[in-house]
Amino acid sequence: MKKNIFVALSIGLFLFSLKISSKSIKKEPSAFTVLTDSIEQKLLNRVSIIKQLVSTNSKYNKEIVFLIDMKIMSGKNRFFVYDLKNNKVIDQGLVAHGVGSGMSIGNLKFSNLPNSYCTSLGKYSIGSSYNGQYGKSYKLFGLDKTNNNAISRNIVLHKYDKIPYDEQNIPICNSLGCPMINETYYKRIEKIIDSSKSPIILGIYY
Repeated sequence: MKKNIFVALSIGLFLFSLKISSKSIKKEPSAFTVLTDSIEQKLLNRVSIIKQLVSTNSKYNKEIVFLIDMKIMSGKNRFFVYDLKNNKVIDQGLVAHGVGSGMSIGNLKFSNLPNSYCTSLGKYSIGSSYNGQYGKSYKLFGLDKTNNNAISRNIVLHKYDKIPYDEQNIPICNSLGCPMINETYYKRIEKIIDSSKSPIILGIYY
């Protein structure tokens, strides 16, 4: 009897330790940043523009859009996943901008020129994935005059292990012009892109 009780307790402790271990491994989404009125209004203005685009062009995803507000300091969440049906932000994370755009908070410059290493503003259509220098990445097709060199400049959406997951009070590292995000956050973005039957629009604004 005592032996059976000991075995049962041992199994219980083992299963409990596994549960604790799995919780420690799983990375929970970072806490949502509360958007200021001005940032939220700017985001909603972009949403309105993109809604007009996807409503008149059946090739694009009408349910989800990605938005990046470059006016927000890079150490804070500024890559937003927006639910077009329910009109709300459903995820957010850090994203780097091009080193050519500078490090100044709220005083960045943007360019569509080759070798500028700048971020380009405008709307992008997210294309097919490929395996590159940073692993699985997604081609970006610029839809505006301000970003129509994206393909020739090799501007893509990719992850980078030096991008932190949590927000911080100082700027994060820079890219060579690509929107570059944290590996854990990238897994969630990747899942959305790969499950979409049509291209998702990414809007980068300032």
